[in-house]
Amino acid sequence: MAKTSYSCSACGASFSKWSGRCDGCGEWNSITEDKGLSKGGPASKSLGMRRGKTIPLSDLATEETPPPRTCCGVGELDRVLGGGLVPASAILVGGDPGIGKSTLLLQAAAQFARSGLKTIYVSGEEASAQVRMRAQRLGLAEAPVKLAAETNLRDILTTLEAERPQLAIIDSIQTMWADHVDSAPGSVSQVRAAAHELTTFAKTNGISIIMVGHVTKEGQIAGPRVVEHMVDTVLYFEGERGHQFRILRAVKNRFGPADEIGVFEMTGGGLSEVRNPSALFLSERGTPSPGSVVFSGIEGTRPVLVEMQALVAPSPHSQPRRAVVGWDSSRLAMILAVLEARCGIPFAGLDVYLNVAGGMKISEPAADLAVAAALLSAREDTALPADTVVFGEISLSGALRPAPQTENRLKEAQKLGFTAAIAPSGGKSVAVSGLAVRQASDLAGFVGEYFGAG
Repeated sequence: MAKTSYSCSACGASFSKWSGRCDGCGEWNSITEDKGLSKGGPASKSLGMRRGKTIPLSDLATEETPPPRTCCGVGELDRVLGGGLVPASAILVGGDPGIGKSTLLLQAAAQFARSGLKTIYVSGEEASAQVRMRAQRLGLAEAPVKLAAETNLRDILTTLEAERPQLAIIDSIQTMWADHVDSAPGSVSQVRAAAHELTTFAKTNGISIIMVGHVTKEGQIAGPRVVEHMVDTVLYFEGERGHQFRILRAVKNRFGPADEIGVFEMTGGGLSEVRNPSALFLSERGTPSPGSVVFSGIEGTRPVLVEMQALVAPSPHSQPRRAVVGWDSSRLAMILAVLEARCGIPFAGLDVYLNVAGGMKISEPAADLAVAAALLSAREDTALPADTVVFGEISLSGALRPAPQTENRLKEAQKLGFTAAIAPSGGKSVAVSGLAVRQASDLAGFVGEYFGAG
């Protein structure tokens, strides 16, 4: 049988029996019987009778100024962070092994330290001498960054509490181990516990913490997805090892736009930012050839032009191949089905290969029309004009839907020397000087006009 308890409604003091006057605050007739917080379940597994403190509540309207941001001077990194580093924020950076995560964060640590932030870099994967060698190679040896090599979470938090830095970089979260968790470092329990302790420490002490996270072969952060829910910002560092381009993509950001990207180029002296990624992605584009179409896309808040490459060839196998790099394979299957069902253009018995040039990954539906144009160009062995960009979403009925931010797409194309654009009709009419916009209402009309079919 649960023991009855009493509390004062004025001051919250608890008593084992009722009395007329509270000994804590002196109020009369303020002591009432506690009904308990939990109404069901076993007593050992529920909140029981004991009450907590009353938390202060506030209105939605506030006069608090937004938290100040610190810019590191690397424009692409500041852009992805939403305008700079927010105090007391927890940031998770993931990426494939060897993609350049440690190089990027060491460069970022040096820049933040030079801008006035007290910065500590904690490496759990490399010795201090290895980090110093990288710093010398990158020309960062003189940066005022404090360095440590440690994996014991308790020792790291104790050091951070004593040093009181404004920014701490943990490389990586999978190497940290908490002595109160009975499992090996890198296990789900250890990763969850370490991320929780570091995030809580960042919030309570006003320290910004950047954590490096390994990724699985599926491309997700290794460990529980709850780690991504704990932190404020999740960044993925993407790129192909065969390309010098690296893309830092925000997939979650509580302080700025998600899906923002920053583009870097890997050089012998580290990562250098690319201020005009469209020109870089199109730099290797030569004479227009069948299967090559330029797509004007939007990544976060910036327009980016990339080349969509397609190859269609007779298949020697009974089951034709469908290979995609940088785009959604399910979306490609849908485009092929719409072309056959609505336009009468079959791809049966043909191998289809689709590639986004430069190692870029495209996810927006506005790339549908550019992909369809590349497929038809490769199938019919007909090249579109070199000065033309294409964008638009294709519906299952074969209709073309207008893409958002049409004006920004067209302005970026005009800035890079393109003189024509193919876009869906029905959207907001936008005129850009020096750029002729040709509109199409449906896929069949587009195919008939540019490829003589449909």
